[in-house]
Amino acid sequence: MSNDRFADAELSRDGFLGGALQVWQPRRGYRAAMDPVLLAASVPARAGQSVLELGCGVGVASLCLGHRVPGLCQTGVELQPAYADLARRNATENGLRLDVIQADLAHLPPDLRARNFDVVIANPPYFPAKGGTAALDPGRETAQRERTPMAVWIDAGLRRLTPTGLLAVIQAADRLGDILAAVGTRGAVTVLPIAARVGRDAGRVIVQVRKGSRAPLRLCAPLILHRGVVHDGDRESHTDLAADILRHGAALPVGLAKN
Repeated sequence: MSNDRFADAELSRDGFLGGALQVWQPRRGYRAAMDPVLLAASVPARAGQSVLELGCGVGVASLCLGHRVPGLCQTGVELQPAYADLARRNATENGLRLDVIQADLAHLPPDLRARNFDVVIANPPYFPAKGGTAALDPGRETAQRERTPMAVWIDAGLRRLTPTGLLAVIQAADRLGDILAAVGTRGAVTVLPIAARVGRDAGRVIVQVRKGSRAPLRLCAPLILHRGVVHDGDRESHTDLAADILRHGAALPVGLAKN
């Protein structure tokens, strides 16, 4: 890989939403999976609205959202030039509009800082700066391990919103406290826990913040991804809602999830 581009031999082309989207990803770098699809499904965007994704990677969340809601004006910010290049390629080849800006979200260019968006989405790195074992691949390490503090991600998102805009973040459940602390009193918070199976602790959370609202915090019933209490064989086990989201690009109405 050069500084700003992957060679084709370093890439795989993977299907999302039942193959409706075909996305180029590095074989050995950071690879998007289920989380950006769930994040995109949770966003109640409407045609004509503007959406900003912080840390867009190869563009999966934005592309899933744009596929479900035509007519959005979408912008992505990505730190790593090679991933930003892939996001542009993926948008073009899937016939979707996504303006990708290679930049550090902590130091956004002036023209982007001057803009406001109806929706901001983000899938920040899950691992704290000094936790766990570093990934061998530098692209994966940058995408998965926090260099920019969570508070900066949340602040950047809230600052780019219109006065009543929506911030949506998917994150590891054990980082929920960091997100709530960063939001403070700047908006109304809704939390959707995501658990692999009934009876399991949530491994992920989707946190939505309605900027400027004073409504009380809302903790929703969890989204359950798989049927049954244990994995009992190599066969389809997604709940109906999870399957509709992952295969068909269905919406995930936060607060109204039925498993």
